[in-house]
Amino acid sequence: MSRIGRAPVKIPSGVEVSVADGNVVTVKGPKGTLTKALYPTMTIEEKEGVLHVSRPDDEKNTRALHGLTRSLLHDMVIGVTDGFSKELEIEGVGYRAAKEGKNLVMNLGYSHPVTVPEVDGITIDVPTANKIIVKGPDKQQVGQFAADLRKKRPPEPYKGKGIRYAGEVVRHKEGKAGKTTAK
Repeated sequence: MSRIGRAPVKIPSGVEVSVADGNVVTVKGPKGTLTKALYPTMTIEEKEGVLHVSRPDDEKNTRALHGLTRSLLHDMVIGVTDGFSKELEIEGVGYRAAKEGKNLVMNLGYSHPVTVPEVDGITIDVPTANKIIVKGPDKQQVGQFAADLRKKRPPEPYKGKGIRYAGEVVRHKEGKAGKTTAK
């Protein structure tokens, strides 16, 4: 049996979980409400403040979905209690970010500033001019928004300029070698 799939998901106090027909799960908590349609073949049961996921058979596809369904449920519970965040760093001379109302305005070496509006369920913090923090209850949405921001100017391998995740290591390439005079 799947090690991840058979692990129970504990529901903390202040969080409500409801499972509707077709395995549509709604989780309400202090950080918001998340609704997700999970795989209908899985059985999701709530007993005494704990969620259990079980599978109908031992086919390969069903075994894979067992662990995935449990992980998605766990991420929903964590999202509405603590939330998720991704930190981005901006490297480069003159590269910076600022928050103007609900918009993130970034100067990334282009001839124009890059403006990105906040999306529902996502909040953007700019504690310093070269650091961006993306927060929200939905793990997938936070990760996708951070990846979209990074795509605006991905780190280049020669000088390392661009937007990178906090702690990301960018492998530097050696530049062109000088001319050699072979005679």
